[in-house]
Amino acid sequence: MTFTTAHLPDLPTVIVLASGRGERFRAAGGSGSKLHAALAEQAVLAHTLDAVRASGLPWHLEDAGHPGMGDSIAAAVRATPDAAGWLILPGDLPLVQPATLRAVAAALAGVSHTGQAVQAAQPGFQGQRGHPVGFAAACYAQLAALEGNLGAAPVLRALRAADAVADVGVDDIGIVTDVDTPDALAEAERLLLARRAVARP
Repeated sequence: MTFTTAHLPDLPTVIVLASGRGERFRAAGGSGSKLHAALAEQAVLAHTLDAVRASGLPWHLEDAGHPGMGDSIAAAVRATPDAAGWLILPGDLPLVQPATLRAVAAALAGVSHTGQAVQAAQPGFQGQRGHPVGFAAACYAQLAALEGNLGAAPVLRALRAADAVADVGVDDIGIVTDVDTPDALAEAERLLLARRAVARP
């Protein structure tokens, strides 16, 4: 399902990946889907979607069953062929902030330090690279052909080798807080409650 922002056609589309089987989560003692696991008052995926909606960017939820992350990305890109670019966001990143999505989107519109157009953008937090990774519309063919479990890593690696990736520093631990295990879920809840405590007047 795709949600557009018709009056802002040049914004990239956020692809929310929600097709994973969550095998690592269950293997570590979790039950059911990690995306539907309770985090504070709502499901993990609901938190992620709240951030996406708040960003103001168009978005597409890819929740059909696919063999691997690459297949999921390819299906979502093919479903949004007219997008101005894509931000690839795994659904198990419930703490990612709307401002981060907007920052990555803005970086896609820039130029690299070598003067060439940016083809991809990736956020970083305290030396760790995270998600969402943004790709320009020119990457359509490579993304639409993805398959397997590596996701878009091969495309990003090739673009880094070509010096066409913008690194975006953000103050957002949510870009590296994925809920792969019950312990990670508990840590995400601790971070979420701490963030809310700081935000209270």
